[in-house]
Amino acid sequence: MSERKSEERSSRSPVLTRRRLVLGGSLLGGALVVGYTARNIGAVASGALSIGAQSPDPSAFGPFIKIDEAGWVTVVNKHQEMGQGTHAGLAAIVAEELDADWEKVRLESSPANAAIYKNTVMGIQATAGSSAIAGSWDQLRHAGAAARAMFVQAAAGKWGVPVASINVRSGVVHHGGSDRRETFVELLADAAKVTPPANPTLKDPKDYKLIGTDLVRRKDSLSKSNGTARYTQDVQLPRMLTAMVAHPPRFGGKLASFDAGAARRIPGVVDVFEIASGVAVVAEDTWSARRGRDALKITWDDAKAETRSSDELRALYHDIANGKTDVTGAAFQTVGNVERAFDGELFETSFDFPYLAHAPMEPMNCVARVDGHKVKLTFASQVQTMDQINAALTAISLPGMVEIETLPAGGSFGRRGIMTSDYVVECVNIARHVGGGRPVKLVWTREDDMTAGYYRPMVHHRISIKCGDAGLPAAWRHHTVAQALIPFGANELAVEGIKNSPYLAVAAVVDGKVFTPKLAVPPAFWRSVGNSHTAMVIEHTVDQLARRAKRDPAEYRRAIYAKAGDVRRLAVLELVCKKAGWAGPIEAGWARGLAVHECFGTVVAQVAEVSMRGGIPKVRRVVCAVDCGVAVAPNQIAAQMEGGVCFGLSAALYGRITLDRGVPQETNFDGYRVLRMDEAPSVETYIVPSRENPTGAGEPGVPLIAPAVANAILSLTGRATTSLPFVA
Repeated sequence: MSERKSEERSSRSPVLTRRRLVLGGSLLGGALVVGYTARNIGAVASGALSIGAQSPDPSAFGPFIKIDEAGWVTVVNKHQEMGQGTHAGLAAIVAEELDADWEKVRLESSPANAAIYKNTVMGIQATAGSSAIAGSWDQLRHAGAAARAMFVQAAAGKWGVPVASINVRSGVVHHGGSDRRETFVELLADAAKVTPPANPTLKDPKDYKLIGTDLVRRKDSLSKSNGTARYTQDVQLPRMLTAMVAHPPRFGGKLASFDAGAARRIPGVVDVFEIASGVAVVAEDTWSARRGRDALKITWDDAKAETRSSDELRALYHDIANGKTDVTGAAFQTVGNVERAFDGELFETSFDFPYLAHAPMEPMNCVARVDGHKVKLTFASQVQTMDQINAALTAISLPGMVEIETLPAGGSFGRRGIMTSDYVVECVNIARHVGGGRPVKLVWTREDDMTAGYYRPMVHHRISIKCGDAGLPAAWRHHTVAQALIPFGANELAVEGIKNSPYLAVAAVVDGKVFTPKLAVPPAFWRSVGNSHTAMVIEHTVDQLARRAKRDPAEYRRAIYAKAGDVRRLAVLELVCKKAGWAGPIEAGWARGLAVHECFGTVVAQVAEVSMRGGIPKVRRVVCAVDCGVAVAPNQIAAQMEGGVCFGLSAALYGRITLDRGVPQETNFDGYRVLRMDEAPSVETYIVPSRENPTGAGEPGVPLIAPAVANAILSLTGRATTSLPFVA
């Protein structure tokens, strides 16, 4: 039996395009829905997005705090917990201002409701850009302080004493003039009757007892250690079906025809049908769905697919940078007169970066139920607002009619992010076809995600620099070729970390352009986004300039930062050099490499100790200095630096997705190598003391390790690195 398409469809799920964003925006309507405070409502969290939306459980203490009669303080977490551990810092912010007993604090995921739970940095409910702590700092401090004030007011009224005579410690309210004391539980009913203050008094940071201490530790370690943590793959519901999808082998390919006869004869297979992104097989269990998919006979239409290999695309990028194609560059930074600034002797270099997979430990999966216009999703949603919009568009519903039960994620690194609801759309499509509200679990294998998902873009950088006094940059030309991560607007993310950096700031002339080719290979945000390649380019270039000027790399940077007035970079540079023993001796065969970079508002410096073993870099020690504002959870900051170093080193050493005539060759961890335990370096983290508002920690540790290693190799061998990964 042969089944053909009835209409032309794109092979990729209908996720976000400019038109769909406009359509999604129109679904959001115009009437503001007031949540906790008016200042926390973004324009996107309005109108139809909230029609039928799940509201938080009623709580006298607002939508972020619940306190029960057993004394548990539950912090409602609007962010995705995907291993980064921000939940601990979020809970600590509330607990500090509330003066709760840390051992009696726990967390739960919030409903998907942007009117109340939007990310204050991004304007939608989302966890991205290392913004969870930064975007929740003021919000949760006020929530905790308001709840504390309610208990104080309740105690003052009950005891007939002035508010000023009362203090709170570890969930117990004390009267300073006597031995009178009552717990939160004892005062709960009275406190619940108090109107929350609009502008509660916040603690002075010098009075913090929890924030900034090693007491702030993860709350999910036990459940993740004993297997009781519930992930999407653990979800089992009555009458639930399991689905898998056969995708085109090449990006941009389309379904021509398929024969489902053999698949339908597999025991357990319930249905086989076409969806926008391929052919769905629905079965009673995962094994039957997989066997059914394997039995499909499919003909793909590659007329509009990407059929070039990686080497061909790389050559195309070089031609684009050299002006040999019709792809024109857009200026991202222009300073001074570029006409004659690059005459004479120049330092010139170029860099190539491959496609990279996200490769989280948990591949993509989702559970959906569609009953009429009501949609229920149970999965690890990272950007709830966009998942609601895309699910609503797929189910012909409204975003507010899409309920999301957010589960923890086994990693993401951008794969579950803003532009990547593809697997969610697939699941809703399949559940809508099944109908009747019957739950469907969509399962992607590792191979599905590695070959049919999204990648960190392939990138090419070309640089020409004219040096002036003391060898510092006088004119800097920087041309970048990269696909855009957002399908409209300027391609700014391709040059973040370069644009307006102190290295360009000291140059009298800057000629910065970004070229944006259009390819069928789908790009996506990847941990640290554009910084994942721009830090390597700019920091390795700076070391080569220092070497050319016969100056120490740290001293050379110090001169640039001083000239640019970048005090934060100066501070982390001094700290990392001191802790790493930069100026001290190191045994033969080893060298130190330095890199300094700002990412998501956080400045990080790293020094790596490296030797070459059979042509492969061996990294034994990495020292990190971090300026991330108030260090809410120092242990978690250190953990993120450690994880970021290992993640970045993994990509720098081995990361590469290779296309052979458009077909991805690396399909699992046998071909897509990741760092092994015996290759992981010792990582030390030192935090710059600060009273500034917190910035991010989840991504800023990633981009520096590649240039730090490259700079150590430069010191060891005199050879510059012009492409990644280090291991061919």
